Amino acid sequence: MQTSSVLACTELRKRFGKIDAVRGVTFQVAEGETYGLLGPNGAGKTTTISMVCGLLEPDGGQIVVAGQPLTTRSVAAKAAIGYVPQELAVYPDLTARENLRFFARLYGLSPAEASVRVDAVLEVIGLTDRAGDLAKTYSGGMQRRLNIGIGLLHRPRLLILDEPTVGVDPQSRNAILESVEQLSGEGMAVLYTTHYMEEAERLCDRIGIIDLGELKAEGTRGELVSLVGQHDRVRLDGDGDLEAGAAAARALVAVEAASVQDGGIQLLVDGARAVLPELLQTVVGAGVAVKGVEVDEPNLEAVFLHLTGKALRD
Repeated sequence: MQTSSVLACTELRKRFGKIDAVRGVTFQVAEGETYGLLGPNGAGKTTTISMVCGLLEPDGGQIVVAGQPLTTRSVAAKAAIGYVPQELAVYPDLTARENLRFFARLYGLSPAEASVRVDAVLEVIGLTDRAGDLAKTYSGGMQRRLNIGIGLLHRPRLLILDEPTVGVDPQSRNAILESVEQLSGEGMAVLYTTHYMEEAERLCDRIGIIDLGELKAEGTRGELVSLVGQHDRVRLDGDGDLEAGAAAARALVAVEAASVQDGGIQLLVDGARAVLPELLQTVVGAGVAVKGVEVDEPNLEAVFLHLTGKALRD
């Protein structure tokens, strides 16, 4: 176990009747890291989260939060967790400030400390200007941001976000993602479940791909993409001696293939963005006037399809 790990899950298992919902899931989340559990509905994400929060007792395995073993009866370990569920947990007939004050008292904060934390949290979730409005007048996205704020009140070491952007408008979704980026940047460990590929690409330092209750693979985006064995695809549009340009490009170590197609040069490249300046200089030197560049990199969708045999939203 890494000494900086805020969360360490080892061989988690959970069975419901004849269904193995979670089968031997192991992963860790470090301070300042956003770890994404990526998988379709029914993959086992929410069951895993429920065990990590101490809401559901595992049938097997171990969970350690902030150095404390966690069970459904734990107190110290649970106090280190901020949990934001899929379902909204706000009171519609209270204002944002009243909601936050109420939950601050449930967390055991003193009135003075609660006042300071409520103001700070309102700033983080971008609701300071609407703090005095009833929650029921908020858009769905604003209510979800308030939901996140409740989980932040007691300064948790680990923030768990279970599908926090489902059904929200694009503006609120972006605000939620910006808040998560800020929190991890300040050293908070974040466990983020989603079935939106672009969110995992944007937010997560490491990603675990879960399907049918099993963690199929985990790693950084680059490490996961390498499992697919695909190269970046580059297209150079231009005029001049395209055949000579393609031949010159093939001499570069990073270029696996280059050919002239449809009035341009198509290339397969390892780490295209890193070698693009050298590639362009080489092609231009061979007599090509480059007018356009397109880079298509392998993505997590391709990785998920490779590992599970289906698209993420299936």
